[in-house]
Amino acid sequence: MQQIKSEMTAEYDRIMQYWISQMQDEERGGFYGERDKFNNLVPDAPKGGILNGRMLWTFSTATRLFGKPEYRKAADRVFEYLCKYFYDAKNGGFYWSLNADGTPLDTKKQAYALGFCIYGLSEYARATGNKKAVDIAVETYHLIEKHFRDRQRGGYIEALAADWTPLADVRLSEKDENTPKSMNTHLHIIEPYANLYRVAPSAELKESIEHLLQIFTEKIIDAHTGHFNLFFDMDWAVKSKIDSYGHDIEGAWLLIEAAEVIGSEAWVEALRPICKRLTDITLAEGWDGDSIFYEKVNGVVDTDKHWWPQAETLVGLTDTWRLTGDEEYLRKMTLVWRFISEKLIDREYGEWLWRVDKQGRDVYNDCKAGFWKCPYHNSRAIAEVLERIKSL
Repeated sequence: MQQIKSEMTAEYDRIMQYWISQMQDEERGGFYGERDKFNNLVPDAPKGGILNGRMLWTFSTATRLFGKPEYRKAADRVFEYLCKYFYDAKNGGFYWSLNADGTPLDTKKQAYALGFCIYGLSEYARATGNKKAVDIAVETYHLIEKHFRDRQRGGYIEALAADWTPLADVRLSEKDENTPKSMNTHLHIIEPYANLYRVAPSAELKESIEHLLQIFTEKIIDAHTGHFNLFFDMDWAVKSKIDSYGHDIEGAWLLIEAAEVIGSEAWVEALRPICKRLTDITLAEGWDGDSIFYEKVNGVVDTDKHWWPQAETLVGLTDTWRLTGDEEYLRKMTLVWRFISEKLIDREYGEWLWRVDKQGRDVYNDCKAGFWKCPYHNSRAIAEVLERIKSL
């Protein structure tokens, strides 16, 4: 464990230095939108709200945990750019994407993206005490509650136009179903809500978090299979046959975290067996000896090993060890870390590969940094594992 702690600490700084040295847009402000697998800059790539919200969280966490001046400088840079260019001063909330020059590209309001802006703003406030960040995060929370929450049937809808009017296409990405509700959005609303509660607790926010926990336990988690169902209509009828191993094990620790943040022992106890089952079902179906497969669609397993499910597995296994005391979970965590170290960390060009195949071979040409590829999953996994090991 001492060796792993040393390796993880070094890798954490390596990730931070990559984004500081390779991704800052000195000409147009903020950070670039994309670099390809071989670290070639794609200078005119759009700049995404999700990427910037996640980077704000990442650099703010790095500032809070390690206090290095270069981390704080990067966090300040993202915060200023997010507030100046992504924030919709007329309607409130944040745009989905910008052109490379900072002008609005897609002005829709996706609940998922707004959640990551809250996540980043609340973490920036947590790290720096910045009141403006708290105020905008709370304002955005109220906008989600006003425009996206389904008060009749529970949960939250996916997306609206810039002025909060309905959209025909509410998909988060091209691979998703065009349904009004999804697991992914709910997971990444409870995640920022819990973080916001750390800096701006209120009875209203606590109720929202408990509502989300109820939605997960009653609507999203499949009582028969133990997996998350992914897509739903307004009345919560399931509209997909996909098991996402990365999301299952990510949820296994995020749901417990939310219950712990609001100080609800009743919810913690209720979630213990549910979250352990999410971890166990991931291992039972998606485990390949030292890493996990991507997902199963209509009964067919995608055996690629993507970077973010491996990162979330590090945390999920460590957290299940924390909750159960069963060191087999910790042993498996060390195997996943070794797989990441040997197969996913790009020693030549920096950062982590997007994915490798079942045999761990680097056979794809996915971008190294981009709209969906950022330092959030991998840096967070290292930080969360180090914190758990330290506390225990």
